[in-house]
Amino acid sequence: MPRTAAEVHTDLVLEPRDVKFDWSRLPLHWIPDEPFATHTINVLHLLLPEGERWFTEVFKDALPLITDEQLREEVLGFIGQEAIHAEAHQEVLDHLLGQGLDPRPYVRQIAWLFQRILGPKPHLSPRQRRENIIERVAFVAAIEHFTAFLGNWALNSPGLERAKADPTMLDLLRWHGAEEVEHRSVAFDLLVHLDRGYGRRIRGMVLGGPLLVHLWVRGVRYLLAADPELRGRLKPSWRQAWDGAQRGMLPDPIQSLRSGLRYFKVRYHPTQEGSSAQALGYLATSPAARAAAAR
Repeated sequence: MPRTAAEVHTDLVLEPRDVKFDWSRLPLHWIPDEPFATHTINVLHLLLPEGERWFTEVFKDALPLITDEQLREEVLGFIGQEAIHAEAHQEVLDHLLGQGLDPRPYVRQIAWLFQRILGPKPHLSPRQRRENIIERVAFVAAIEHFTAFLGNWALNSPGLERAKADPTMLDLLRWHGAEEVEHRSVAFDLLVHLDRGYGRRIRGMVLGGPLLVHLWVRGVRYLLAADPELRGRLKPSWRQAWDGAQRGMLPDPIQSLRSGLRYFKVRYHPTQEGSSAQALGYLATSPAARAAAAR
């Protein structure tokens, strides 16, 4: 008898996959003739290295607060996967720099945000430190909702093939997306373990959701302005974002908003987003993941 979706998810064992990608042949506009769509997705490479390193630090701080052994193992698996995600996207940033697009000024701002504004606060009492950790976990849970949404989109985006997107980049997006779907409930379950209150969960989304949109818009503007081939000739617009979504090259802004609103439901759980079976199916066929398993 086939296993149910809940059984597949419950039986998951999160393991880091030490993937490697060869970026030597990646063109600057890896979706041919689509610089706006290319750079809209490239914002991932700007945000994720620092963001996911911050995720891992938050979860390491939370480990002493966990009293459920299964959840502890899931958190450790999450930490391992996120660390590899950060390094994979960092390699793309290094490749962009080699192509004449310098991401470092924007990345320095992101590092300042995560390290100084959202980082741990010194001189807190034990009770205050615990509250600070849980508050940051709530922020991670909200952002992980969107990374799972984006991962599910990447796994179901034939428009990228139609646009002849670079296959190595497509594998990166789908490998990462599959792992985001695979571990989509860990941050939320950790938050509920530490604080079952609805208010903290919602505060994380109210703060995290708009901040993510703001950073993404700024990232697109930065990449288009810094692109040495465009030389500032292409200006971003919501019309271009909508057009890219209609052609399947970008996530649909309306669907993104609806996904965010689902987080506010009292009975929400991340398992309602995406399919663990589909994620595992892609990971079984991903060239990078298969090569990692063979090493």
